[in-house]
Amino acid sequence: MSLTFRQITFISFVASLGGLLFGFDMAVVSGVLPIFKAQYALDSFLEGWFVSSALLGCIVGVVISSYLSDKCGRRLTLLISALLFILSTLACILFVDFSHIIIGRILTGIGIGIASNVVPLYLSEISPVQDRGKLVTFYQLALTFGIVLAYVSNAYIIKSISLFTAWNIGGLFSYFFIDESWRGMFSIALIPSVIFFIGLLFIPESPSWNSQLKNHSFKRYAEVLKPAYRKAMLIGLFLPIFSQLCGINVIIYYGPTILSNLGFSLDNSLYGQIVIGIANMLFTVIAIWKVDSLGRRPLYLVGTLGGAISLFCTGILFYNEAFQSWWLLLSVICFLACFAFSIGPLKFVVVSEIFPANVRAKAMGISILAMWVSDALIGQITPYLLNNFGVHLTFFLLGLVCLSAFFFVLRNLPETKGKTFDEIQELLR
Repeated sequence: MSLTFRQITFISFVASLGGLLFGFDMAVVSGVLPIFKAQYALDSFLEGWFVSSALLGCIVGVVISSYLSDKCGRRLTLLISALLFILSTLACILFVDFSHIIIGRILTGIGIGIASNVVPLYLSEISPVQDRGKLVTFYQLALTFGIVLAYVSNAYIIKSISLFTAWNIGGLFSYFFIDESWRGMFSIALIPSVIFFIGLLFIPESPSWNSQLKNHSFKRYAEVLKPAYRKAMLIGLFLPIFSQLCGINVIIYYGPTILSNLGFSLDNSLYGQIVIGIANMLFTVIAIWKVDSLGRRPLYLVGTLGGAISLFCTGILFYNEAFQSWWLLLSVICFLACFAFSIGPLKFVVVSEIFPANVRAKAMGISILAMWVSDALIGQITPYLLNNFGVHLTFFLLGLVCLSAFFFVLRNLPETKGKTFDEIQELLR
């Protein structure tokens, strides 16, 4: 199947909306939670359940996405994901009972889990060889844009409540954006969800699925564990794990505080999140620009080594209590840049191209599942590390993780740019 540049651009835009919704739905909770917690008088357990219920759905979504994408095709599976985004958003903004809203959050997570696996899989299979890295990286760019969209819309809604009240509109508008403004925050996702669903109706099926898997000649999970795929599976597991354990969540958590200490007029954490989110999105453009010219391996090596140095410097500055130093901001921005142009997006690129078509969906499902499990792990241990080891030692430990990622990539990751899937298989063997 030969596609024109315009067709590939449209297909990439539509598919990447799954990444935008992924980023939006995971980030919007930061603004929703304080208001929702107060309205429903949540204790710590229920607050945690409200947040983690989506993560449970993500795990379920990843597990079922591999089977669905092999059995039904990549496109139909993405349509299911889009439908789940629409239904879950409606559930969150219309349901009143807490348990029903939790069902909506779980459905959201299932949609995210499916999209996080199938979108990069589909983009890698639909892309020309010379542009494969660039187009798969668009997924990460859309994800970072979704995060920014959530932060900006949250901040706008919160800051506009007094203005909305003065308009005295009443009715549903008042209910969604004044009385229970968290519903308005969730409702923004309806627009990209509907566009995602409609757009998917006009894109083709993956050529790999049409030519090799349409007759359901897909493999079981046990096939992925065979010696022939051992090196690919090792890479496919450790790159997503390193991406979550390297410290990006801690940086995002401390980013607003660092900016506030430097005198930026950030009257609440939402503005700090916007600044961090925009920086993350802009640096991801570097990956799109260079991934198919410089290659995956050089970007990964520079990113992991630079990220490790930045984290070590951040730890030293925290140890010396240089909270208002511009060097602290510089070290944080350097890590963010290293993550955004290498560690963050390139895991999707590499994992989507190192497996043959007959096991690609299953193998990617395992890789993305490893990403979600390590994401949950770092979320659990970060408060413990901060409270018991201090901020500086936490950053030192994260720096060691990033340095370990550098040596892992140096030893195990071959260059895959410009190579067909068959050539990559020969390279790995």
